[in-house]
Amino acid sequence: MRQRFLSFIIGLLAVGLIGAPALAQPNYAKVKEYRIERSVPPAAQACIECHRVTTPGVFTDWARSRHANANITCLDCHLIQPGDQDIAQDHEKYYGRSDLPWGEAKYKMPIASIVTPKDCSRCHPDEATQYSKSKHANTIEIMWKLDPWLNKGMNSDNERKTGCYNCHGTVIAMDDKGRIDPDTWPNAGVGRLNLDGSKGACTSCHTRHRFSVGEARKPEACDQCHLGPDHPQIEIYEESKHGTIYHAYQDEYNFDAAGGTWTPGVDYRAPTCAACHMSGSGKEPTSHDVTQRLSWETQAPLTVRPQDFKPFPSGTDWQDERQKMKNICSACHSNAWTNDFYNGFDKAVNEYNDIYFKPAKAKLDELYEKGLLDKTRFFDERLEVEYYELWHHEGRRARMGAMMMAPDYAWWHGFYECKLRFANYMEEANHLIETGRKAYVAEDFPNATGDTTRPVKIFGDK
Repeated sequence: MRQRFLSFIIGLLAVGLIGAPALAQPNYAKVKEYRIERSVPPAAQACIECHRVTTPGVFTDWARSRHANANITCLDCHLIQPGDQDIAQDHEKYYGRSDLPWGEAKYKMPIASIVTPKDCSRCHPDEATQYSKSKHANTIEIMWKLDPWLNKGMNSDNERKTGCYNCHGTVIAMDDKGRIDPDTWPNAGVGRLNLDGSKGACTSCHTRHRFSVGEARKPEACDQCHLGPDHPQIEIYEESKHGTIYHAYQDEYNFDAAGGTWTPGVDYRAPTCAACHMSGSGKEPTSHDVTQRLSWETQAPLTVRPQDFKPFPSGTDWQDERQKMKNICSACHSNAWTNDFYNGFDKAVNEYNDIYFKPAKAKLDELYEKGLLDKTRFFDERLEVEYYELWHHEGRRARMGAMMMAPDYAWWHGFYECKLRFANYMEEANHLIETGRKAYVAEDFPNATGDTTRPVKIFGDK
């Protein structure tokens, strides 16, 4: 038998069916490619093949996503739905081009430029509903109710677009040519009001076109908006022991665990932002409503319970929400540790309220009442700026630093600077009251040209 096999091989070599080099061929990697072999509608296949060429970054992101793995194509998200106004008119020019094999007219489909939470809700109904109740989704309303920059027109409309609205969101509008108004787009703000009436952008956290749950679980997903002098949550997290452990061991974290299964002690060692504020743990379910689990509203000028926060009452009981957060903490901490933490946090809040904010607010009201400060505009008098930064900058840092266990932010960037701001503020305020002199008004305050009209689609015609 062996003799006959060898004779067979020799014969093949003789006739050239197997070249000698082929017997010792090294392993050559095949070209990696995404092949559409499942049941995908021809129009959807055309989208994929066209974008593979025209926008390879978009295609590659999608091809590596769970959406692609689940056979969810461009059309599942972008196909026009009843009532959609944002039809991508320029997209139609790609059909009928001779240089695009998949651009034939027979594949033409009307698509929407903006994918909204309403679109996502077809597959993710619970997440979309939870998100709609959150401070994230309603942050345009909150911003207008809190912010003197907007209400007094103290910055320009473009300063708002490039700054404030990139995080808070715009009210999407169409121009007179039937295209999305460039003053309102592009925008992925968490509170964006979409043309279909839905609020927010899922891509704020699950960026397109990967839409990764793992990405949204990392603190870097939050740091575009939660940073800086007024709400430095990412800097605070970086300083905290949670952040230190995350950076030391993040390569061991399993960020891609299936939704609802991400487990402390199994998939991660110390929590990220999402782990505390959104992810499930033990008996506590996952939620896309970041308003939950909060027992103080630390962004407010005067710290209040979330249900008493006038710009956006939570509709929940703070004690219930605190227990939810304690349930999260209990995966890693004892009850005594957690209770002692909240004891210190509550004291920090009460000290800020009673020692710093309330006296400063009372003094501001006195200055207005005596006519020593002018109410016409805000920020054009130095004491208005001092008062604003006392609560909006140092006061927030002190409270949030205590809340997230970052000692440098609780003290040096927080209460220490609160003391300096407060002392200077009270000294000048009392001097004006004693002398009866009015504060200097900066008549040439720069670029104070913003529209003070509250968005009608948010507030109605009030």
